[in-house]
Amino acid sequence: MNVTLAYRGHSAVTGTANHQTLRLVPNLARDPVAFDGPLKHPLRFREGMSALHDTVISDLRFKKKDKTAYKQWKINEAKGLNETRRQAIAQLQAEALARQAAVSPDLQKAYDRARNKYWDTRVAYDKYLRVHDEQLWRMLLPWDPVITVADDVVFFECFSADESSYGCLTVDRDGGFGASGSTQYGTTNVDYSWDLYHHFQSLRSYRETRFNVDPEGFSVATTGAAEYREEKIDLPDGWLRGFMTLQSAMGLPMQRVTLSREAVYSICAFYKRHRAHKSPRAIRFELLPGQSPRVILEPWEQSIVSHASTYDGPGVEPIRIWGGRRLMVLSRLLPLAERFDVYLLGTGLPSFWVARMGEMRLTLGLSGWTANDWTKGSALDLIAPPAAPSPDQITNVQALVRELKSATLADVQSRLQLDAPTAIAALRHLAHAGQVIHDLVPGLYRWRQVMPRALGEAEIGPEHPELAGARQIMQRKQADLTAREEAPTGGYVLKGRVASHDVEILVDPDQRIKRGSCPCTYSRRYGLKNGPCRHMLALRWRAYASAYDAYTKSTWYNQLQGRS
Repeated sequence: MNVTLAYRGHSAVTGTANHQTLRLVPNLARDPVAFDGPLKHPLRFREGMSALHDTVISDLRFKKKDKTAYKQWKINEAKGLNETRRQAIAQLQAEALARQAAVSPDLQKAYDRARNKYWDTRVAYDKYLRVHDEQLWRMLLPWDPVITVADDVVFFECFSADESSYGCLTVDRDGGFGASGSTQYGTTNVDYSWDLYHHFQSLRSYRETRFNVDPEGFSVATTGAAEYREEKIDLPDGWLRGFMTLQSAMGLPMQRVTLSREAVYSICAFYKRHRAHKSPRAIRFELLPGQSPRVILEPWEQSIVSHASTYDGPGVEPIRIWGGRRLMVLSRLLPLAERFDVYLLGTGLPSFWVARMGEMRLTLGLSGWTANDWTKGSALDLIAPPAAPSPDQITNVQALVRELKSATLADVQSRLQLDAPTAIAALRHLAHAGQVIHDLVPGLYRWRQVMPRALGEAEIGPEHPELAGARQIMQRKQADLTAREEAPTGGYVLKGRVASHDVEILVDPDQRIKRGSCPCTYSRRYGLKNGPCRHMLALRWRAYASAYDAYTKSTWYNQLQGRS
C-alpha cells in the first residue's frame, strides 16, 4: 500500500541548560493534531520512548551467517591466482609479439586497467548504497510512529521490523503533563529519525522539558515552503494486517498475571547470559489460584517465582509462549517499573506485557513466537466466537465511539441496545478497519484512525482461508452435529460429521475452541497454533445456532464487561 507522508522540518530536542523542548513534527497529509505541555517525568518518558525504539528495530528472524570476510579472502586468493596467470600469459604474449610485432604490447594492460576500474567502482558504489541509502532506514521502520492525543491520555504506537512485536507507550494527561495551552485531538504520524532517538537520550530530570506536537506546519505548509518534504512509502505486505490483527487479540478475554520487577529482571538476565541450542525454547507459566506465579524457562527448566505477587485467577493448565528474547526491550524500564501485568491468551498465542510506571505504561505485544508474526500466524479471527453485525449496526457503533472518543463495552451495549456478541463483533470489525483500538488496562475502546480512511480488503488483504472455507461449508449445509456432551472442566464437547470428516472439538465456557481433532491436512500440520481448521469452525457454528442463549450468557462477555 502506498502512503504519502508530508512534514515541515524535522523533529528534535532543543533548548538550554535549564530548559528544553521536545518538538515532534506531525504529518501534514492528515488532519491537524496538536499538543503542548510540560513533561512532569522526563526520565520515564525517555526510557519508554527508548523501549519503543528498541521494539521498532527488533528483528529476530533467522539470518544467514555473515561470510563477508571469507568471501573477501576468496577474492584475494583469486586475485593472486589471476595475477600469476596474467603474468604467464603476458610472458607468452610478449614472446609472440616479439616474433610477430603485429599488436601493441599496451593493449592488454589498458583493457585490464579499464575493466578493473569499472568493477572496483561498481562494487564500492553498491557497498555505499547499502550503508547510506535512506531506504535502509525504511526497511527498519516501514512507517513513522503513530501518536494519538485523547482527552485523558497521549499514546504512541509502533510495530517491529519482523512484524512480531507491537509497542504502545501511554501517558496519562493529568499525571504525565502539566497544563496544555494548545490541544487538538486526533491521530497522526510524527517525523522520526535516528537523530531524534539520540536526542531523547539528553532528557534529564533537572531540566524542564516541554512536549510539543507542533501545529504550525498546518497553517503555513505549502509544497514550495522551506523544509517542506513529501515521502511516499510503500508499506510491506502484511504490515497493516498485522497491526489490525493485534487489535483483535487485545479484545479477547485473557488470563492476567502480575509479575514483580525482580521476576522480569531475572527473566531478562537469564536470557542475556544463556542461549538455548535445543528445543523447546518456551516460557512456561504455571498458575495456581492463591499462589505466587511460577515462570519456567525451557529447555533449562530454570524456575523463577514472583514472590511479591499472587495469582487470583482460575486454575489453568501450563501456558507456553515462545520468542522470549524479545522481552529484552523491557530492560531499560526495570529501574522505573512498579510491576508488570502479563495477559495470556493460551499456548502458542499472543501475549501482552504491560510495564506499569505510575502515570505511564508501556504495552509490549508479542506473537506466539518470533517467526509467527501477526500476519502469517495466530489466526485470532478463527478463535473468537462467531457473530455477524449488520452494516447499520457497525455504522452506529462507529458513530458512537467517534463521538465519545472512548467507550466501554457496557456503554456501547446500553446506548445502542445491542447484545454483547453483536457489540463485540462490531468493535472488532472497526478494529480491523483501523478505526478503533482496545486499551487493555482500563478496558476502553478508543477512537484511533491508524490511516486517514477506513481500511478494507484491498489494503489488508482477504479474510483467513479457513474462515472463508468454513462459510462455504455452512452454505452447502455439509456440517452435521451428532453429539454434544458437557465437559468435566466446563464447556462442552462437540462431535459431528463435516464435509466427509469426523470432527471433535472442546469448546470452553468462553466459546473458544480449546482442543480438537480433525483428519484434514491443515489440522494435522498446525493443530490449533494457527487457529482451528474450517471443519472445526463449521461444527462450532452448527452448534452455535442451537445454543445462542447460553452463548450470550457465557463468561466470555462477563470477563470483558468486568474489565471495563
